[in-house]
Amino acid sequence: MPAKRGPRTGLLGAAAALVALAALVSCTSDGDGKDAAGPTGSRDGAGSTKPRSEAVRLPPVPDGFDYQIGGAYTPPSGVRIVARDRGDDPARGLYNICYVNAFQAQPDEQDDWPDDLLLRDGKGEVVIDADWDEALLDIGTPAKRKRVADRVDQWIDGCADKGFDAVEPDNYDSYTRSDGLLNADDAVSFIKLLSQRAHARGLAIAQKNTVELADRRTRAGLDFAVVEECGAYDECGEYADAFDDKVVVVEYTDKGFEKALDGFGDRLSVVRRDVQVSTPDSDDYVRETG
Repeated sequence: MPAKRGPRTGLLGAAAALVALAALVSCTSDGDGKDAAGPTGSRDGAGSTKPRSEAVRLPPVPDGFDYQIGGAYTPPSGVRIVARDRGDDPARGLYNICYVNAFQAQPDEQDDWPDDLLLRDGKGEVVIDADWDEALLDIGTPAKRKRVADRVDQWIDGCADKGFDAVEPDNYDSYTRSDGLLNADDAVSFIKLLSQRAHARGLAIAQKNTVELADRRTRAGLDFAVVEECGAYDECGEYADAFDDKVVVVEYTDKGFEKALDGFGDRLSVVRRDVQVSTPDSDDYVRETG
């Protein structure tokens, strides 16, 4: 079913420079004992490496972008890149990004997950992202990462089968809401598993937000970025540098939108949406472009 998500919260942008420096000196192993795919290669299902240019297609940034994860509708004129929930179909003739809530369980799907794959605190209580009432998934060990990935991989397969061009795994930064039970290495190791599956199915894979991990994109196997509010948080330049301008941007405020356009409107794909990413039949619907 369509995801109902808006802007991220709890951003660690103020510490991004320090964390990025730490990432540069971190080891090249992902903690699971597997080698990382390089910037021009991806690992297929058999573990071989193939040129990424043969396997995936990147979004045609800075062409027009629309963020439709709250519900699909006919893309406005000028749009060539569209993001939609995995439950929707891609837009014909456009570059389509498939939204997947990969690191957390949406409230109506929590019961679908095995109890031991929901992250629990020292009292045995499920750790919840209070902003969205979503349980965090437990990716704290290699074995659990593999089990969670096996389930998310089925959604990635569904995106590929429908004809999407890329996948957007949301909540990469959920470790920052885990009360210290998960860390950045857990997140990178997990998304690397998703990257391997996406590339094996011919899909590009996006980093969602999480500027503090942008310098680990090669180790994680990530191809481009889907970013919320980089204008509002003065982060667009960091993403642009890390992803060679292959960045699509969603802003939720007029001020953030203006800042993103003024600084990067000729380099990145920028759209202004309402915080609930509503459909045009809603009174809350907002969409603006430069």
